Amino acid sequence: MKKADIGLIGLAVMGENLVLNMESKGYSVAVFNRTLEKVDKFIQGRAYGKNIIATHSLKELTDTLSKPRKIMLMVKAGRAVDAIIKKLLPLLDEGDIIIDGGNSFYQDTRRRTFDLTEKKIHFIGAGVSGGEEGALHGPSIMPGGNHEAWKFVESVFKSISAKVDNDTPCCEWIGPDGAGHFVKMVHNGIEYGDMQLICEIYFIMKKLLKMSSMEISKVFEGWRSSELNSYLIDITAEILAFNDKDGKPLVEKIKDTAGQKGTGKWTALSALDFGVPLNLITEAVFARFISSLKCERVNASGVFPEMAMNFNAHEKKEFIESLKNALFASKIVSYAQGFALMRAADEKYSWNLNYGDIALIWRGGCIIRSVFLNNIKEAFEKKQNLKNLMLDDYFKNKLISSERDWRTVISKSVLNGIPVPALSAALSYFDAYKTDYLPANLLQAQRDYFGAHSYERLDRPDGEFFHTEWI
Repeated sequence: MKKADIGLIGLAVMGENLVLNMESKGYSVAVFNRTLEKVDKFIQGRAYGKNIIATHSLKELTDTLSKPRKIMLMVKAGRAVDAIIKKLLPLLDEGDIIIDGGNSFYQDTRRRTFDLTEKKIHFIGAGVSGGEEGALHGPSIMPGGNHEAWKFVESVFKSISAKVDNDTPCCEWIGPDGAGHFVKMVHNGIEYGDMQLICEIYFIMKKLLKMSSMEISKVFEGWRSSELNSYLIDITAEILAFNDKDGKPLVEKIKDTAGQKGTGKWTALSALDFGVPLNLITEAVFARFISSLKCERVNASGVFPEMAMNFNAHEKKEFIESLKNALFASKIVSYAQGFALMRAADEKYSWNLNYGDIALIWRGGCIIRSVFLNNIKEAFEKKQNLKNLMLDDYFKNKLISSERDWRTVISKSVLNGIPVPALSAALSYFDAYKTDYLPANLLQAQRDYFGAHSYERLDRPDGEFFHTEWI
């Protein structure tokens, strides 16, 4: 019996779609799921007649695979991954490869890489982005871990990934141990920021400009041919134009409480660990938290009177252009913060990340894919050690030309009681980053006053500390 090229464990929709994607590219795939009924249902349904082998135990799965065995896990992050690895280990041989394709926390991936290397098993933590559709037709893949395994899985990953330009795959080796899952985590953090920024722009049009969902949809549709062109802008235009069975916009019937699976929170916590100011993405996470306080918000809306909206209808067309520029400027900040966080992790763990390649990987298949990423790729090709994306000439000029509109949009929103936490955070970060003298001097004096924490002086060399008896 001919052996399968690769095995996959976990037949939820993402797992099934990846299997079908692999098989469509000429690979034979063996599949297993803890609930065996899922295996049979898949084989008799979507996988019927395809080069996909059903297995009903982990031993049967490993016996079915060619060596070195390549086994991809598409299961819930955390304990489930460790449990399956523990069960697989007695069935594997030296040099076999385990691939975690779920949204695992990068520190878990680092631990697993080191632990399995000692056992002479190769481990790859691969971030996979693109959702169910991407998994089937071509996702963005961010693999990291034990580099010895890359030569055995590179052809599979690159063949199933999304393609851009001249058939360039949206997949490249990211770096050692947890690098792949860290980059995927940051991708998701930027995704949180992008989504929240778009939602705030939508809300301004809805509340302040009194525009209908269809009118707002047409604005986003128009932005698809601008520098804002992206997957999230595309789907926003489509969502706002979609009517329910009664002919009314479905989006207006959806409860305004947002969920989250944790990767945005991980990004924010990692920023705290590394000391990187990630206020925009963190505010996007907090915005989801406050949305979940639906009952409290409804109660508070009856306690505090709503601001009277004050907007001159004649300014509408001009203001919509300002919204576009404010969104683009804030988007620059979101990516600048994300890449700054990756740089901090890179410096700590010596991953040797290629930021141009990361931008390339994100140009197709993933949720944050956009034409904007071409500019990011070019920025890091010009200067790999670029400290902050905002300092690149293209982005610097865009920020300067958008600044007045950016401030106008936020000030009008604040004056009219419209919450814009992500837009405001983006502008605050921009203002702080370009301010050569911040009030942290007073903060240091306060810390020295109550805690004798000491301070440095501008008129003395760096690294020389002083304490004052303030009383």
